[in-house]
Amino acid sequence: MSWNVDRFATTEGTLSMLINDLARARVDLAAVLRWSARLGYQTGTCNHFSFMVQGRDDVFLVNPEGYFWSEVTASSLILCDLEGEVIEGDGTVERTAFSLHAPIHRLNTAARACFHTHMPNATALCLIKGARLLPVVQEAMMFHDQVVYDDNYSGLALDVAEGERVARLIGNKEVIFMRNHGPLVVGRDIGEAFYNLYYLEQACRLQLLAMQSGQPLDIVPDSRARPVMEAVHSLNGYGETFLTAIKRVLDKEEPDYRQ
Repeated sequence: MSWNVDRFATTEGTLSMLINDLARARVDLAAVLRWSARLGYQTGTCNHFSFMVQGRDDVFLVNPEGYFWSEVTASSLILCDLEGEVIEGDGTVERTAFSLHAPIHRLNTAARACFHTHMPNATALCLIKGARLLPVVQEAMMFHDQVVYDDNYSGLALDVAEGERVARLIGNKEVIFMRNHGPLVVGRDIGEAFYNLYYLEQACRLQLLAMQSGQPLDIVPDSRARPVMEAVHSLNGYGETFLTAIKRVLDKEEPDYRQ
């Protein structure tokens, strides 16, 4: 699949870098979509992962409309611009995917990866009135001061105004719980965003299990929870290490994801 040279090339060196970055991003995004399907995060052919290509603030990759995550490949991902024009790819971008993701990428260019799922445990927490992710386990403390809540369900994201509203709410945080809807996470790269997604679901699962006991939850104070978040964020390449392990398994068991 070739890059649109006339539209994006500035110098030969820049073009080469963009092509290499795009190829790598396609493989990485396909990998985390495949892995998410394995983990049960997939809901039909809905929900969407996107990634703003390194070196560009106006184009992003997104999974194509109508595909199960378990069948996505690197080449099947759609490259589109912030106006919704498909630049590379044979499919289409689902309407709510564009309406939600494009404004987030446009208004917060640091959020290069943006993943929205209806994974069961994090979504279940979105359905409980007034529920919050509590610092009762290390997986939750990783997100200390990195979570915002949208407590006003606004229906399907059918236009960019809804995406702009969500983008303003999430600001520079990593996670938003959208009431009666589901979670959305962002990251500086694909590995970081998937790391956030995975551990968010784990944190929600453990909290919901503990709540089922009917016993009081042992909430850790901010003074002890914050250092956990800071320690995780100080690690270099923690998301990349996780992503590399995912690709290592997929290379053995589902190598077609790279196609």
